[in-house]
Amino acid sequence: MIRHIYRRRVRYRECDPMSVAYHTFYLDYFEEARTEALRDIGLPYKQLEDSGIIMPVVEASVRYLAPARYDDMLEIQTTFNEIPRVRVPISYAIRRENEDLLLASGTVTLCFVNTKLGRPIQAPKAIRDVFVNQFPREAETEP
Repeated sequence: MIRHIYRRRVRYRECDPMSVAYHTFYLDYFEEARTEALRDIGLPYKQLEDSGIIMPVVEASVRYLAPARYDDMLEIQTTFNEIPRVRVPISYAIRRENEDLLLASGTVTLCFVNTKLGRPIQAPKAIRDVFVNQFPREAETEP
């Protein structure tokens, strides 16, 4: 399992007239957190794109539990629970910094796509190897 915490502040432009973070921005928060989590483990998204691989979102869900508000410092926890194959399921939990209250949770599933072929592919070995290094015990049982 890989867990990563990304911190970011709710900006004024992301809020409705009640100073509550507008619901659609949570998917942006997930994307920011995911991008930084991948960068942190050695897979900058730009590098993947440069190698001819994109990872479009094929499924997303968000559960809103309590409001994030203007100027809140958020902690977005990104969790990869498995070594990717063709798809990459990712879980998220959003809290205010230094608080236990869960504001939102969600999942996003990405798919590896070869830009030249324009179709889904198995996760390239180099990418799987990065994950295997993070999942040493689980990796031993992977095919």
